[in-house]
Amino acid sequence: MDSCFAFLQAQQLCEMLPSAGVYYFPWEINSSVPEGEALRTFGRLCCYDLTRSEAVLTAQHSSAQYQVCVNTKFVEPFQAQLGSFYIVLGEVEYREETSSPVVKARILTCVEGMNVPLLEQAIQEQRKYFKERQEKRESSTS
Repeated sequence: MDSCFAFLQAQQLCEMLPSAGVYYFPWEINSSVPEGEALRTFGRLCCYDLTRSEAVLTAQHSSAQYQVCVNTKFVEPFQAQLGSFYIVLGEVEYREETSSPVVKARILTCVEGMNVPLLEQAIQEQRKYFKERQEKRESSTS
């Protein structure tokens, strides 16, 4: 009986917790990401406006430069280190005036010195694993 109760409590707790967030590369964050979707992404902090609670992360992919706007209201105050590498976890919301995506940060962590190509490779491997796991689940139920 106690184990059943503990399981139900754990299940309720999991339903209350926010999603862990799917990794998106900065160049994948566009209008196709659903509003409210929890995500993780990364980039170099190129500017931070405390009065507007807004930061911009940038990332290079191929020959293009990509920007991700981050609402920092929930993570302030934080010690902004311009030019440093950050990882953000938050939800996507869209600005009414431009309909461009903004990540509303729950966590914004400076990870200066991290091996970015290795992070990108890890994200690809995680996606591959999740895809294979989903395919196995679908094949076992059919």
